Amino acid sequence: MDPHLRDLRYFVAVAEELHFTNAAQRLHIAQPTLSRQIRQLERQLDVVLFDRNQRSVALTVAGKELLDGARKILELWENTNASLQEAGEVLRVGIQSALGRGLLNELESASGHRLALHAASWTDGSSGLAGRQADLALVWLPLPDPNRYRWQVLRSEPRWVLLPETHPLADRDRIEFSDIADEIFVALPAEAGAVRDFWVGNDARHGRQARIGAEATTPEDRLEAVSLGLGVCLLAENNVPMYRWPGLAARPVAGLPPCELAVAWRADDSRPTILEFAARATEGGFAGRPAALAG
Repeated sequence: MDPHLRDLRYFVAVAEELHFTNAAQRLHIAQPTLSRQIRQLERQLDVVLFDRNQRSVALTVAGKELLDGARKILELWENTNASLQEAGEVLRVGIQSALGRGLLNELESASGHRLALHAASWTDGSSGLAGRQADLALVWLPLPDPNRYRWQVLRSEPRWVLLPETHPLADRDRIEFSDIADEIFVALPAEAGAVRDFWVGNDARHGRQARIGAEATTPEDRLEAVSLGLGVCLLAENNVPMYRWPGLAARPVAGLPPCELAVAWRADDSRPTILEFAARATEGGFAGRPAALAG
């Protein structure tokens, strides 16, 4: 079996960083996953690509040879893909939840482009942009590595808290963040980085970190964790209807900055169709519709 483009991207990231953890962070994947993929690539090619020890990672002779070829292959693919997109092919849009699939037709109508959905994991704060599985993405800010991306804010809205109906604060119409800051929270996976921090309210904690009781990688995981009393979690206001569940309550939170939904793209992607999409999506009335993304 021949290597995939993804395998070559993973290899190039490790070869350039010479550090598996740093490369995994750059790719927005878990470090054990990256190590496993590199080992699989070495088995496929029947060569050793890296000399590894507890202190350092270095390219072997075979690794240096592959790096040159892999960069050329990836550059050729990116140029070819850009030409296809300019010729009217499908634009790939990253969304961080299966709940967001219904948005595709609305975005397609608003933008005037043919679109395909890339369902991204909550471990990937870039929704497929970092790994180039998506050309554009619908994301809640902040983005990881913001210098690598450009974005257009579609709307801003308050954050709410999801908690059990039996919680002492559930009978309030509105809850101050200071009253729940010391609660245990259900968080996004650690790989989500700055996005995880935002959805546990670290931006309003003045340096104090949230207490994490559980992690959720899907909306279903989040519902189950809160239902079991493993913690409370923050939601975007427009996503609250997606989390209606027996025994749970959602309340608006005061004392938190609002969340911002944006359409984002890579800073090195200068195709006119990308900027046109962002402009038309904004003008097309999408800014008022529920997103059903992480958060």
